[in-house]
Amino acid sequence: MPTFRSAGSPPSTADDAAESLVGTRYEVEVGPVAHGGHCVARHEGRVLFVRHGLPGERVVVEVTEGAETSRFLRTDVVEVLTPSPDRVQPPCPYAGPGRCGGCDWQHATPAAQRALKAAVVAEQLRRLAGLDLDVQVEAVDGPPGLPEGLGWRTRVQFAVDPDSGAVGLRKHRSHDVQPIDACAIAAPGVEELGIERRDWRGVASIEAVAASGSLDRAVVVTPAEHEGRMPIVELDRPVAVFRGDERGRAKRVHGRAGVREVAAGRTWRVSGAGFWQVHPAAADTLVAAVLDGLEPRPGDVALDLYCGVGLFAGAIADRLADSDTVIGVESSRDAVEDARHNLRAVPGARFEAGRVERVLTRPGFLRRADIVVLDPPRAGAGKTVVERIARLTPRRIVYVACDPAALARDVGYFAQRGYRLRALRAFDLFPQTHHVECIAVLEPAPKAPKQR
Repeated sequence: MPTFRSAGSPPSTADDAAESLVGTRYEVEVGPVAHGGHCVARHEGRVLFVRHGLPGERVVVEVTEGAETSRFLRTDVVEVLTPSPDRVQPPCPYAGPGRCGGCDWQHATPAAQRALKAAVVAEQLRRLAGLDLDVQVEAVDGPPGLPEGLGWRTRVQFAVDPDSGAVGLRKHRSHDVQPIDACAIAAPGVEELGIERRDWRGVASIEAVAASGSLDRAVVVTPAEHEGRMPIVELDRPVAVFRGDERGRAKRVHGRAGVREVAAGRTWRVSGAGFWQVHPAAADTLVAAVLDGLEPRPGDVALDLYCGVGLFAGAIADRLADSDTVIGVESSRDAVEDARHNLRAVPGARFEAGRVERVLTRPGFLRRADIVVLDPPRAGAGKTVVERIARLTPRRIVYVACDPAALARDVGYFAQRGYRLRALRAFDLFPQTHHVECIAVLEPAPKAPKQR
């Protein structure tokens, strides 16, 4: 049985100061939301990170990580004493304490989820960039005919229980697998494959891909380390099959070399396990926001960093004359080949393979850029890339970010290089989770008048 400690319980003695507190319960009032899918509470001066709670609730939490000497404890809500008016019954039976870690906010209404995410973005900008902004997270329409916030994820990474071969998703902060028979946020095109109904012994993971705008389906199957052979893959729908490895690479086994995605007036080839936005409305939503922020003009030299298969480069090229220059930079050589294929009819588009920070300093690469869009991975661009972008003196920069902390840090770096945040938009492209997509528009800050 877990130990229950209410507010005011005497502190532990020095003899058991280093003992684990896992399983200990406290009654607390949940405080503000924090970055990472949890809220903050306090008990006798110690910080508790609380999952499955909402601000203002009175709850009983159980410690999942931490000891008497820990600076903070990680906890789950196991009983709600005073619920928030924003609390709802999670739509998925696998959401909740000790279960699947994929969704963070299924116990909150969609509007409340967006308010929580807005608070996180605002807090990160205030703390890391010194900016005080009123942030609103915009709703994005999901698949028609489905409840709000469900059935949107077109790419799902399933884990496999090594003993049973059952497929599932990882538990929060754990390698343990929560077996499932369906994922509530997975797109119908993923669920129709029947992955959850198969025995996957000998496999470490399966990524399912259901393209938006085409009927293309693909799976990337990564065998367990001790398995040298690739299993036979038989699913409920025809799929392209790839063999994955521990480095995230994928080699075609049979079927198409990738999937066809449709967005921004084009059909895009995405090979293997290449990157594409997971929400079916994300590509068009982000393209529109990026173009609004950049305001391309004929004659511009445009730079698309971390360009993937060329989505933003193609959209920018459509706004410019054919002879204008649009340059994409991407570290994945497969993605660069896709980008060259996708924009082969655009004379002014070219693509460079390599790490962004290295390509930007290649001799003769580029001396100036009028507009720059960057869509870095979750870790953000970083100080070196920011400095090298600023040297190109663009009149407008649009930063696409899936992590508000990395975005806020990099906005601070841009400020140090003479760029100010002109506008910010945020989109709820990952409902039920703590993730949020932001579009930050930056421009050169006005120069202070010289002192006489």
